Amino acid sequence: MWTPVGRGRWHGRALTVWAAAAAHRGLLEPRPTPTREAAAKSRTLDRLYSSADRKVTAEKIDLSRFSVENIRNFSIIAHVDHGKSTLADRLLELTGTIDKTKNNKQVLDKLQVERERGITVKAQTASLFYNCEGKQYLLNLIDTPGHVDFSYEVSRSLSACQGVLLVVDANEGIQAQTVANFFLAFEAQLSIIPVINKVDLKNADPERVEKQIEKVFDIPSDECIKISAKLGTNVERVLQAVIERIPPPKVHRKNPLKALVFDSTFDQYRGVIANVALFDGVVSKGDKIVSAHTKKTYEVNEVGVLNPNEQPTHKLYAGQVGYLIAGMKDVTEAQIGDTLYLHKQPVEPLPGFKSAKPMVFAGMYPIDQSEYNNLKSAVEKLTINDSSVTVHRDSSLALGAGWRLGFLGLLHMEVFNQRLEQEYNASVILTTPTVPYKAVLSSTKLIKEYREKEITIINPAQFPDKSKVTEYLEPVVLGTIITPDEYTGKVMMLCQARRAVQKNMMYIDQNRVMLKYLFPLNEIVVDFYDSLKSLSSGYASFDYEDAGYQTAELVKMDILLNGNPVEELVTIVHKDKAHSVGKAICERLKDSLPRQLFEIAIQAAVGSKIIARETVKAYRKNVLAKCYGGDITRKMKLLKRQAEGKKKLRKIGNIEVPKDAFIKVLKTQCDK
Repeated sequence: MWTPVGRGRWHGRALTVWAAAAAHRGLLEPRPTPTREAAAKSRTLDRLYSSADRKVTAEKIDLSRFSVENIRNFSIIAHVDHGKSTLADRLLELTGTIDKTKNNKQVLDKLQVERERGITVKAQTASLFYNCEGKQYLLNLIDTPGHVDFSYEVSRSLSACQGVLLVVDANEGIQAQTVANFFLAFEAQLSIIPVINKVDLKNADPERVEKQIEKVFDIPSDECIKISAKLGTNVERVLQAVIERIPPPKVHRKNPLKALVFDSTFDQYRGVIANVALFDGVVSKGDKIVSAHTKKTYEVNEVGVLNPNEQPTHKLYAGQVGYLIAGMKDVTEAQIGDTLYLHKQPVEPLPGFKSAKPMVFAGMYPIDQSEYNNLKSAVEKLTINDSSVTVHRDSSLALGAGWRLGFLGLLHMEVFNQRLEQEYNASVILTTPTVPYKAVLSSTKLIKEYREKEITIINPAQFPDKSKVTEYLEPVVLGTIITPDEYTGKVMMLCQARRAVQKNMMYIDQNRVMLKYLFPLNEIVVDFYDSLKSLSSGYASFDYEDAGYQTAELVKMDILLNGNPVEELVTIVHKDKAHSVGKAICERLKDSLPRQLFEIAIQAAVGSKIIARETVKAYRKNVLAKCYGGDITRKMKLLKRQAEGKKKLRKIGNIEVPKDAFIKVLKTQCDK
């Protein structure tokens, strides 16, 4: 009798199909028919394990049969919507990892937010077993996101790989994120296999795309593989190219264990599940391991591969990519980029990753302060799954206790908020995003107080006065825009309106232009991408990378209500944009504030200078209603007395801004 390797419950045809595929791959072992006692024990185990809903099998896969020469670790990288996840689906089907059905659409995109938006947010790993020319190969595939906000996920994934599939749409050609991802792989010195996808489309022009790849990336056109991931055309060639062109990992199994944690997730029952790439040695259940970052010791409870669901194994060997559960219960213990090694066998830690640099900051507050602790727990658990988010505690007089969160971009912020709602049922108030500014202090007294000459400002309320600093600095990014040439003029005008400086312009083929601009980050953070897509009919693509800081004329703008400043509405703006931004905030406040029995003056002020004003008119009793004739002086007397009463009310009246008015003004303006 043939039995599947592991524990768990398999039914009917699914078992037959799996067993046939697994026997073909040599993953099954003969086992005698179980006794009655063993069968009862197996049923008990079944009940225990089905509660956790884990697809595990009775004997575990033996990974020792895969020598280092027969292992390939690779990622799929591309621009948004160029077919990475669809290609991953076909590779999973081709290797028998999943059954071939019509429902296989973005199998590796497991999050609800990914399904709804049709984008990959989290890099996902899958181990594929493939038979080529009589040899069994273990292929570890990592499907990566394509949006610029998640490039940190891509760079982390590349650390566990020796090669990449660079997917380019045969219709759209090279886009901005294609260029950015290529250079990430190029700098990591990985083998690059260009794949031209969607050749089945009516307007596909693979020959034009081949020329683009040759011109921009200097990769010969004969190395490109033309496929249709949707139809499965020519996908077999991709697997052969992975085996032929991507080198096996350079590792040593006899050396002490050295494992890199390149990703992690949090499970409510089992704690932290760490995704690891083994550079040296072997790890198995029961081993005592030490974290190089925290120096804490753990006992390994489970190791395995993702196939694409968790598949426990006896051991993980050097060169392989898998998961490891070691009873890490605290979210701060699983540090991305950490090195794990065996107890009493210390090793030199791996270089790890550059920490993600937040580009956008926003305040996050619970809608009801009684939900603070629940939201705190949810944010902590989600940040272990998304380590690129930075968290600082913050509080506001109007909104209560909360956090100042740092994100890699606006989409990253939206996705984080959506995941909080969907995965943890937490509703929050998110304030308008801001960027981190710097100020160079002038006096030695202040430098002693802050303990550094250059301070970073992430909360506008803490912006220092001009008299205390020599200069202000704002973050800048190097933006890459690829657009059809008929929109070049409009795109240039948009960039100039955003204070951008042109650095380069290059035609990548007869119809497409690549523009490089130096942008102030605060000019592109909210609505630049939407404006670019609108004026280019959706054809232009945009990508940016950090380019440091530059000197800027920044001012702190206060919002006054009847002469009293409102701390929560303080903003930092460039001197040239102060009037337009101030006017917009005043208009939003006018629409949000309830009317009082006295007039409310809403003003935007820079220092002592008022730059914009709106007025909320007072409720007014008609004091002339009883005058149905008579002398004009009688009417004037009544109106004068009313005006004096309003003036007195305005002096003693206190304006309390309701919470919903704050939320309307502070939250991200979707319609901007």
